[in-house]
Amino acid sequence: MPDLSSPPPPVPTPPIVDAVVIGRNEGARLVACLQSLQGQVRRVIYVDSGSTDGSVAAAEAMGIKVISLDMSQRFTAARARNAGLAHLDGDCDYVQLVDGDCEVVPGWIATATARLEADPQLAVVCGRRREHAPDASIYNRLCDDEWNTPIGPAKACGGDALMRLRALQEVGGYRNDLIAGEEPELCLRLARVGWGIWRLDAEMTLHDAQMHRFSQWWQRSRRAGFAFAEGAALHGAGPEHHWVAETRRALLWGAGIPLLTLILLPFSGWALVLLLIYPAQVLRLSHRMGRTRALYSVLGKFAEAQGALEYHWLRLRGRNRGLLEYK
Repeated sequence: MPDLSSPPPPVPTPPIVDAVVIGRNEGARLVACLQSLQGQVRRVIYVDSGSTDGSVAAAEAMGIKVISLDMSQRFTAARARNAGLAHLDGDCDYVQLVDGDCEVVPGWIATATARLEADPQLAVVCGRRREHAPDASIYNRLCDDEWNTPIGPAKACGGDALMRLRALQEVGGYRNDLIAGEEPELCLRLARVGWGIWRLDAEMTLHDAQMHRFSQWWQRSRRAGFAFAEGAALHGAGPEHHWVAETRRALLWGAGIPLLTLILLPFSGWALVLLLIYPAQVLRLSHRMGRTRALYSVLGKFAEAQGALEYHWLRLRGRNRGLLEYK
C-alpha cells in the first residue's frame, strides 16, 4: 500500500519562455509578429531602432514592453538583440529571438522548448523559416530555398531561434559590432564551450522578404560577402576555419577570374576564353540545385566579392561601415 503519510512529489515547474523582437519601420508586419507570439510566450520585449512609421505606438498599444535604441550610436541588429536580452527577468529559461518581419508559427515555441528540455546540452533550436510570399518574385523564392537548411545538428542558426538564456549569458551574447552574420558567429562561440545547435524538422516562422528588384537581391548578397570576410577575419584561423572557404570562393569567382582575364587580355584575345568558366559552372551546379538557383549562385559571387573587398578596404583604413539594408 502507498505510504499516505509521505508528501506528494513536487510538481515540475514549466520552463519560462520570453521573446525578444527587433525591428525598424516594419509596420503591419510587426503587428503580425507580435500577435503571433501571444499565447506562446510569457512576455515579449520589442526593441525598436528608430522607427518613424508608428511601430512603437502600435507595440505599446498591445501592451508590449518597448525599448528604443539610442540611434546616436552605431546600429546593428546584434546590438538590438543584446539590448532586449538585457531586459529579460532573471527567472527566464528560454528566449525566442525573432525579427520583426516574421510571424512565429503556432505551436513552434512548445515544440522547440520540449527539445531544449530533453537535451540540456543544446543551446539553440531552430526550425523551418519560410517566405510569406515565395512566388511574388524570383528573389523571394531564392530566400525560401536558402532557409531550407539540413535537419539535425547544425553549425549555425538565423535570426529566428529559441535559445537557452543561460548559454547566451555564458558567452556574452551577440557581438555588437557585427553588421551581419552575428548568429553564426554566436553559434561558433557557443559550440567552442560545448553547447549544441539543432535544426528541428518543424515549421518555425514566416518571413516577409519583400524583394522584388534585382538591386535588393544584389545588396543582400553583397552583405553576405561582407559578413563572410569579417567572420573569416575574426575566426578563420581557428579549427572551424569560419567562413574561410566562402570568402575565398567569393573572391575567386567574383574578382579573381575577371581580374586575371583583364591582365592577360592585352597579351592575347584568347584570355576571354577564361570567362567561359562561368556558364560551365552554371551547368555544373544546375544538376544539383536547378538552373535558376545555379545562375544566381554564380552571379551572386560578384556581389559577395564586392562586399568582401569592401570589408578589407575599410579594415585597412581603420573604419567601420553602417548597415547594408536591402529593403
